[in-house]
Amino acid sequence: MQKPSDPRREVLTGLLGLGSQSSRKSYYPELLARLEELEAERNRYKWLFENALHGIFQAGLGQGFVSVNRALARMLAYTDAQALLSTHEGSWAGILVGGEKEFQAIRRTLMSQDELAGYETQLMRADGQYLQVRINMLLRPDVEGPVVEAFVADVTERKNAQAAMQRLNDDLERRVQARTQELEALNDNLRHEIIEREKVQRALRDARDAAEQANRSKDRYLAAASHDLLQPMNAARLLMSTLRERTLPMPEAQLVDRSHSALESAEDMLTDLLDIARLDQSTVKPELGDYNLAELIEPLVAEFRGLAEASGIELRMHLGPWAVNTDYRLLSRILRNLLSNAIRYTDQGAVLIGARRRGEVLDIQVWDTGRGIPAAQFGAIFKEFNQLAAAADAPQTNKQGQRKGVGLGLAIVERIAALLSVHVAVHSRVGRGSMFSVSVPMAKHLPAAAFPSTGILERLAEPLQGRRLLVIDNEQIILASMRDLLTQWGADVCVAVDADSALMQLDGVVPDVILVDYHLDGGRNGCEAVSQLRERWRQGVPAIMITADRSEHCQQTLRELGIPVLNKPLKASKLRAMLGQMLRG
Repeated sequence: MQKPSDPRREVLTGLLGLGSQSSRKSYYPELLARLEELEAERNRYKWLFENALHGIFQAGLGQGFVSVNRALARMLAYTDAQALLSTHEGSWAGILVGGEKEFQAIRRTLMSQDELAGYETQLMRADGQYLQVRINMLLRPDVEGPVVEAFVADVTERKNAQAAMQRLNDDLERRVQARTQELEALNDNLRHEIIEREKVQRALRDARDAAEQANRSKDRYLAAASHDLLQPMNAARLLMSTLRERTLPMPEAQLVDRSHSALESAEDMLTDLLDIARLDQSTVKPELGDYNLAELIEPLVAEFRGLAEASGIELRMHLGPWAVNTDYRLLSRILRNLLSNAIRYTDQGAVLIGARRRGEVLDIQVWDTGRGIPAAQFGAIFKEFNQLAAAADAPQTNKQGQRKGVGLGLAIVERIAALLSVHVAVHSRVGRGSMFSVSVPMAKHLPAAAFPSTGILERLAEPLQGRRLLVIDNEQIILASMRDLLTQWGADVCVAVDADSALMQLDGVVPDVILVDYHLDGGRNGCEAVSQLRERWRQGVPAIMITADRSEHCQQTLRELGIPVLNKPLKASKLRAMLGQMLRG
C-alpha cells in the first residue's frame, strides 16, 4: 500500500526541484533536517526582533508598517506592536514630527543611496509628546516593492544631556563674559589706581626732594649758625671768664656772674639745638675704642668743678681700675649732660659720679641730692623740650639765676645711647635725689692711662705759669679775649690770624700748644695751619682745634688728624682741663 504524501514534503521537493520519487526518497531526511534548522533560525530572529532593546520596524516606501517590535511600540507609547501597526497601516509618515515632508526627504535619500545612517529626528508618540531618536535605515528590494528596514534608538537622555551641557556652556560663557567684563573693569580701575599711585609717588618724591633740599638748607643754616652765632658768644664767654677770675667790687662781680650765667644758659640751649639736629640727621657714626675710666671721667670732673663750687655743691667721683669699649667723644657727651643736669637741678648737697661692674658691663652712675623725679615722669624726661621738674610749680632757674634749658639734654642722651647701643636707666625718689646710669661694655684689655691722674687734675686750677701758647683765629675779638684769659692764667700768649703771621711773630720760637680756629680767612682752615707750622718746626707740636662747626665732616677730619676739639662757645674750665692734659709732666 502506498504511503500517503506529506504536504510539507511536497512543498519542499517542489521548492527544491526534486520531482522524481527516487530523488525524494534520497534527500528527504536531509531536507527535513535543514527545514528544522531554518525554522529554529527563524524563531531565533523572531525572538531577537521582538525582544530587542531598540525599536525595529519594516515598512514599504509607499505604505504603512509591515512589522514593528515591542520596543518601538513602548518607545512611541503604544500598548503593543499591533496597536502601532493599526494606527499607521496606511503610511508610517505619521510617526515623523516632520510629517509627509520629512517622509519624502527620507524616501528620496533611500532611493538614491539605499541607506540612511545616523539620521536623528523626532517621532510623535501616542501621548502627543516628542521622542528624540537616531535611526539607521536600509532599503531592501522585495517582490512587492522596496522595503525599508529601520533600527531606532532612543537618544532623548543624550539629547537632554547635550542640551543641559549646552545650557551649562552657555551659562559658563555668560559667566566668563561677565567675569571678563568685571576683570576689564577691575583692570581699568587698577590702571587708574596705578596712574594715581604714580602721581602720588611723584608727589612723594617731589616732597622728599623738597625735604632733602630743606634739610640741606637747614644744614647750611646750622653751619652758619654754628659759626656766625657762636663766634660773638664765644668772645663774650671768654671775656666773662676773664672778668670772673679778677678781683672786682661786689656789685660789679655780681653783674659779671649774672652775665656769665645768662651767656652759659644761652650757650647750652643753642648747643643742645645744634646737637639734636646733627643726631637726627643720622650722620654721626661711632668710633669705638678702649679707654680707661679715669680717662673719661677726670676731665669732666675738672670741667664741672667750678660750676659745682659756684652752685655750692660738692662734686665727687669714685672710680675703679676699669676700662670700657666705647666712642670717647659720644660717651663723654652723655656723661657731660648727666653731670650738667645733676648740678643744675640740685639746690644743695652733692653730686657723685662713679662706676659699678656687672659682669661684662660697667654701670657709670651719676648721683645727686636734688628734688628727685616722680616715677610717672621717667618716660617723659627723655623727650624733646621736656624739662626736668619734680613738680609743676618747680622754679625754672637755679639759685644762681641759671635757666634750666629747653629740655634737650636727656633727649640727646637717649639718641647717643641708641647710637652706641648702650642702656640708660634712671632711679629717683622725690625729695631725696636721682641716679642716672649708662651701661657700657667692658674693654677686653686695660689700656695705659692717657690722661693725668687726680693729683695732677687738682693742680689744673693753678695758672699755667711760663707756658708759651699760640692762638690763631680770624676774629680779632676772639684773639683779644683768648689773650686776656690765657695771660691771666699765667701763660705767655702769641696771637695771629694765620700761620704766616704766627711764624713772623714767634720768630723761630716753638710754642708749647697751638690753639687754632677751624675756619680761617682765604678759604683756609686750622688743619692746614697746624700742618704748615709742624712742617716748619719739624716737630708735632700739640694742638687744640677750637670751632663752632659741629658737622660730621669737620669732626671726622679732626679725628683722622688726631687733633682734639673744643666747640664754641668755649668753656674756660674745659679749656683749662685740656691744656693741663697736654702740658702735664
